[in-house]
Amino acid sequence: MRLVIFTEPQQGASHDDLRRVAQLAEQTGYDGFFRSDHYVAMGRDGLPGPTDAWLTLAALAVQTSRIRLGTLVTSATFRLPGPLAISVAQVDAMSGGRVELGLGGGWFEREHTAYGIPFPPVGERFDRLEEQLEIIDGLWTTPAGQQYTFQGKHYQVTDSPALPKPVQSPRPPIIVGGAGKKRTPALAARYADEFNAPFAKVAELPAMFDRVRAASEQIGRAQAPALSAAAVLCVGRDEAEVKRRAAAIGRDVEEMRGNGGVVGTPDQAVEILGRYAETGASRMYLQTLDLTDLDHIELVASAVAPQLS
Repeated sequence: MRLVIFTEPQQGASHDDLRRVAQLAEQTGYDGFFRSDHYVAMGRDGLPGPTDAWLTLAALAVQTSRIRLGTLVTSATFRLPGPLAISVAQVDAMSGGRVELGLGGGWFEREHTAYGIPFPPVGERFDRLEEQLEIIDGLWTTPAGQQYTFQGKHYQVTDSPALPKPVQSPRPPIIVGGAGKKRTPALAARYADEFNAPFAKVAELPAMFDRVRAASEQIGRAQAPALSAAAVLCVGRDEAEVKRRAAAIGRDVEEMRGNGGVVGTPDQAVEILGRYAETGASRMYLQTLDLTDLDHIELVASAVAPQLS
């Protein structure tokens, strides 16, 4: 089981906060540092304000040396596919080939209206996501010296030089996730290297993963995408410390436990992560909401990670 620190900077974080967490995660052995891609906080003021996901990762690409970097997930409504492919390829080069692109259709209407971003109906958002996945994959995998063309309903690409190429070959890993029962598994089967089940109860994961496997078989894909999950993190040396950390992020301990969170003492966290692993999840994104609590990250690295096979 590989562990990733997953942050939500729109809730309130500066780049210095993110740099400290990413560098500590690297130093203490985590597999990755990922961040959300949102522009408006949820349930709080979010001061000092949002930071751009790919600007953040570009900086972290040169401020770290080993840890994987990515988004969970970039919204297809925020950026055009061609410029996004260029940005991610550039960050991949800056990092020496450590970038992963999580891409989704977008869902939070408030952040779109707050910053003048069009927010089409859900069906169109899925259509745009599918075209973006096709285009980004095409731009990255077109052989050097050749051109790429795509004619879709929402995006048209004509005689693109398809540059720059990312460092990773044939391209950086693409992550598709969500709870949708039809289009999401189909998109993951066709385009993704990894499918992520975000904030689902452990009992819900087998059916979600089976839908991705079935969609992969349907299109003749020999190997289904790798499987992962995301869950809120709240670990303490004892129950009192768990409750203190829950209060610091405005959450209830039992509510988090009931919704699949990695919550409790280190031994309890190991047991919970073991249940995730039994469903087929090979990587866990640990949603870390208090970015000032560096001891939390160190505790999981020292007392939980070594117990995982």
